Amino acid sequence: MSITQSLLGPLLASGAPKPLITHYDDTTGARIELSRATTANWAAKTANWLVDEVDLEPGMPVLVSLPAHWQTVGVLLGAWWAGAHVTDRAEGAEVAFVPASDLARGEGAHTVAAVGLDPLGAPVRDLPPGVADYVSEIRVHGDDFSPISPVAGDAPALLEMSVDEVVERARRRAGELGVGRDDRVLSALDWTLPDGVVDGLLSVLAAEAALVHCTNPDASRLDKRRADERTTVELGL
Repeated sequence: MSITQSLLGPLLASGAPKPLITHYDDTTGARIELSRATTANWAAKTANWLVDEVDLEPGMPVLVSLPAHWQTVGVLLGAWWAGAHVTDRAEGAEVAFVPASDLARGEGAHTVAAVGLDPLGAPVRDLPPGVADYVSEIRVHGDDFSPISPVAGDAPALLEMSVDEVVERARRRAGELGVGRDDRVLSALDWTLPDGVVDGLLSVLAAEAALVHCTNPDASRLDKRRADERTTVELGL
């Protein structure tokens, strides 16, 4: 069973309409909230694109070089749902998901997918030839995903870790970080690979909690945010 099925599946079963990630960017003032179901839809569209258009097969390398952002959640969960091995190297990767503002990060990959990181998910315009716009590419694909074959627990998933190792580590870190079921986690952690993404994202999913992530956090706004979002646990603040 893939990382996505292991961690997102219980969240959908226990309350698909519940909020899963709320993302703030204090530089732009943007705020967007995605439910568990909507997050699953983005992940499914990503997985369907990878399988149908890129011909991704389980175990193939995929670079994800993106900051903490709600679109990054869809990229990561979609890649793992399709059985991808998420790496930090573009060379030889089947796909490189990189910021539209830094396409050079994807040099060496077979396909470069530009992620605009727009607050509302707007597509990226005027990309160089051969560069795919992530949002435009996945938008036409289905909201549900059914793997052609199960993803093995010992398959490579995140750098040197297997699927089972990532899931186990996420669950363990949830306990160590004090994240429990139905907590609302206020975080400013960077999603570096592997530690940042495990602590800042996967531990929250493993605990069946919700994430309120702040990019470029403004300290003067945090008290109001704690009250408005009713957060119960903090990471990286």
